Parts: sequence; structure tokens; C-alpha cells
Amino acid sequence: MKVRQILAARRGPVISIAPDVLVSEAISMLVSKEIGSLVVYDADGELSGIVTERDIMRALAADTTSLEQPVHQVMVREVIIGLPQDDVMAVANTMLEHRVRHMPIVEDGRLIGIVSIGDILKAQRDEYRGAADTLETQMMAEGEES
Repeated sequence: MKVRQILAARRGPVISIAPDVLVSEAISMLVSKEIGSLVVYDADGELSGIVTERDIMRALAADTTSLEQPVHQVMVREVIIGLPQDDVMAVANTMLEHRVRHMPIVEDGRLIGIVSIGDILKAQRDEYRGAADTLETQMMAEGEES
């Protein structure tokens, strides 16, 4: 299975934020959109980072005044990205190795989506269920032929 298949099942745009927006506003966006990460774009429209719930919690644990800091103070700048043609298991391995839960997916230098570790697990579960259903159907068909 490829990442492109996961993205095809997703609805809506990737939610992004500017680097100068306050962390408190980022929290409001995460909560209202029921998401775990925001992609950060600079003034030129370039991907400059990603900020996640985990990044915000780390910042708050270190300094409770982080709520009034701009997002660029707490975001991850070295964003690990994937491609739509990447194999889902390869993406899962990359996410596990780098301990990230959200991976932006880029095609031709343009962000086309984001996948979470939950998306990866759901896709794998669905694939296994499909294979199990196919095997069950084959076994029943063979039983009827006997």
C-alpha cells in the first residue's frame, strides 16, 4: 500500500499556521480542528516547520510563559517529509525511528497532505482485514465445492 491511498481517503486541507502566531493561538487551532499538528509556513509560502501537541507540551514544561511565544520558538524546523509513492510500511518505520507522529507528504515541492501514525495503523488494519475476509471467502467457496 502507498501513502497516496491514505491521502485519497482523507478530507479537507492541511491546516497550517504562520511562524509568528502565538502558541496559545496554535493550541486553540489544534483543539478546534481536533488535530495533533500544524504545518508552519513562512511569509514566502515555504514549509518552515511543524508544531505538534508534544512540542507545545515540552515548551510549557520548560517555561510556562511559552503560551505567549510565537510558534517558531517551539516548532520543529527539520521536518521529516514523505512522498505519495512511499510504501506505508517504510513511512511507518521512518516515523518510529524518528519518533514522530505526523509526517507531511510533499509532491513536486508542494505539500499535498499529512499522515499520522494513526492513519498508518488504520490503513494496515484495513489491509489485514481485507486479506482475512478474502481468505475466509476462499475457504467457504472451497468448502462448498467439496
